[in-house]
Formats: sequence, C-alpha cells, structure tokens
Amino acid sequence: MTVDQQHTDIKKLVVLGGGISGTGAALLGAQKGYDVFLSDGGTLGSAFAKALQEQSIPYESGGHSIEMILTANLIVKSPGIPDHAPMILKVKSEGIEVISEIEFAARFTDEKIIAVTGANGKTTVTSLIDHIFNVANLEHTTGGNIGKSFAQQVYEGKSTYRLLEVSSFQLDGISTFKPHIAILLNITPDHLDRYDYKFENYIASKMRITMNQDENDFLIYNTDDPAITEAIKNANIKAQLIPFSMENELEKGAYLLNNQIHINTHNSLFTMPTEQLPIKGKHNTANAMAASTTAKLLQIRKETIRQSLTSFEGVEHRLENVLKINKVQYINDSKATNVNATYYALDSMEQPTVWIVGGVDKGNNYKDLYSLVNRKVKAIVCLGTDNSKIVEAFGNCVEQMVETSNMEDAVRVAYKLATAGDNVLLSPACASFDLFQNYEDRGRQFKNAVRGL
Repeated sequence: MTVDQQHTDIKKLVVLGGGISGTGAALLGAQKGYDVFLSDGGTLGSAFAKALQEQSIPYESGGHSIEMILTANLIVKSPGIPDHAPMILKVKSEGIEVISEIEFAARFTDEKIIAVTGANGKTTVTSLIDHIFNVANLEHTTGGNIGKSFAQQVYEGKSTYRLLEVSSFQLDGISTFKPHIAILLNITPDHLDRYDYKFENYIASKMRITMNQDENDFLIYNTDDPAITEAIKNANIKAQLIPFSMENELEKGAYLLNNQIHINTHNSLFTMPTEQLPIKGKHNTANAMAASTTAKLLQIRKETIRQSLTSFEGVEHRLENVLKINKVQYINDSKATNVNATYYALDSMEQPTVWIVGGVDKGNNYKDLYSLVNRKVKAIVCLGTDNSKIVEAFGNCVEQMVETSNMEDAVRVAYKLATAGDNVLLSPACASFDLFQNYEDRGRQFKNAVRGL
C-alpha cells in the first residue's frame, strides 16, 4: 500500500488558517482527493485566495463556522493557532484528528527529509545547507517555517531531498513525521506563552523532531547546550547521535580546535579555519558546523563544502549590515525575536552600540543580557507600544534611554545618539506584532529609515 492510498480513506479535510502553510495543505489535500474546506479567522491574503479559487477549493475568512469544521475527519491547523484555543479543544473532544501541515505533507512523501530546529540560528543553518546543496547540485526543495510550506513543495512535485526549517509549533502537531537528518541547534526559553510558561514543555516540543527516527537516521545536536544534553539522556533516541561543540574536542561529530572547524564522520576528517567563514561570531561558527556536518553525512565532497562555506552571504534581517553613515554602521537584526538571539547579536558587537529594542514581550527574562549591555551598549532606543519592561530591566545599565513608537523616530534618535565608530543595532528581542506585520516588515522599515537619513 502506498503512502497515498493509506491516508486518502479520510475524505473530509478542514484546514484552519489560510496563510502559507494552510494554503499549501489545502492544495495538497485537493490534489490527493480530499473534500477540502479552508477556514481563516482573519483576512485571507489575495494571493492565497486566488490559489484556492483556481483549484475550486471552498473557503471562509473573518471567522470560523464551527458546524462546518465539525464535519471533518481530519483537521490541519496553522502553527499560529494554539492547542488550547477553544475551537481546537472542541474538535479534539469530538475525536477529530488535528495535525500540523508538516505532518500532513509527510504522509504523501517517502523522500529524505532534513529538518532543522532550535530557538535560534535555524534560518541561517537551513539557508546554509540550501547553499551547500545548490553548489553540490543536489536535487532538493527548501522551506517549511521559511519560504514555501512543505505541503506546497509536495504538491508541486517530487524531489530527492526535502530541506525544512521547523518550529516547535509545527512539531507539536506531528505523529509520523520522520526526518532522515534532524538538527537540534539550541533550546532556550522562547514562546513560553504557548507552553504554560514551563520551559520543560518547550524542550519536550523541540525533542519531538527525533521521536520517529530509527537507527538509519541521524540527530545532529549541540552538546554544549545543557537543556539538549539532559533531554537526550532522558529520551529513548534510536537515531545515530552526532554531536557538535564549540567547547570540547569530540571523537565523533564536529568541534572547534585552534580556530579550526573539525568534522569527523564516516572515519574521515574535514577541517577548515574559522577565519575563512564570511559569517562572523561564535554562534555562526556553530551554525557552520551543523550545516557542514549535515553535508558530510550525505557524503558531499569536502571541496564542495569548503567552497560553499566561503561563499555564503548570510540571511536577510539577521545581523545584516545595512549602511555606514558618518562612520556609524547600521545593522539589521530584526529576526532576533527572543533574548537569546539578541544575546548573540550583542556578543558579536566590537564597537560601542546604540541598541534599538522592544516589541511584544513573550515572557522574556532580560537578566542574561545585563553584563553584555553594561559592556557593549552606550544608549538604548525603545521601540514598542509598551516599553515598561525594557525600561525597568535596563534603566540602570545605560546613561541614555529614549522611548519611541515608530521606526522612523527610532532610527532618527539612534542617529543623534551615535558618534563615529559606533554601531546602531536593531535587535529587538521581542515579537514584532505591536507595530509591524512581522519581523521582515520591521527589518525592511529599519532599512528604509536608515537609507532615508
């Protein structure tokens, strides 16, 4: 029995949420013979509405018709809808299976999946592996939590490898999703508002990436991360464990020694000096290790890996140099939506820094940043509708702190506070939804404001 035949006996599919993942799931469902209905509580983007109309898939927006939803045998829900939403609790109480879009897509493919997760760095690592695959000329698709949804990729046709960035929200809704290579970069408190403010719930969610792996699969993990090493100790993991470390020399896996990356797999060693990496900072060395370990497990040539690492240009909105104005460097790190990401950004600053911070706080604990702010930050520009938590946390750390509520003002204030040789860093440590559509919108507005100075 093929994967397709196994699952199309469920005929009525309801997709909740009409964004990138929901639309992808609806298109794939229709292609596989399901009777599909999509329901979006907000406004449906015109491109998504058009894609559904072209395939004659019925949908609603601006609210959910619960009686319609309850006719489903299977529900695919958007990662944005929490498990404890009343509607989800209701459908589950009726015994209807609720899964995520990556689980739904995985049911229609037996291709090799490479899945990357972690609180931070997953977009950089996914983009770096994608770059290595392009240089190596490997047939693959890239997406998931970035770019095209997994369901959209499967809908569009076959491929050899499926490279996916996956979030904890997507992993919460899996039951059979099984990556050939899973990459676990780090686990730091993030999105705790979705996990009853319990860090152990978030850790359990991230560990789901390996739950269906077997001894033919690989789990690449950061052995410097205490939350990960503890979770691995207590879990019954069947995959082959491939650690990477910035701190200790390892017999197998990847480690840093004398400013050189060493990767030892399949009894062969790959080495490369860190100075040849165009993406800077300790966290990016770790990201490069994780990506090149993946390439090595897939037996991509060492020369190809080396060429790929030296030619990678980084990710938009992640420590992206925008412009130098009057000898002040403006840096866009809008993708830093949590404290840990901002920690990496501040840690990599080598000049006095005017720091633009703020947005929607996700239960942040700013204590970890105090010593870095004391050492590196000369002034703080708050950017949010409610800056009270940031003012309270950092009021005593810096001489100057200014509150703003739009990007143009924030950039203008930073321009006045910075002098030659300084950095102006947008690294918000918060979600963007108070003033912006998403972190990309926030990053683009920052770049436009800087260019308008």
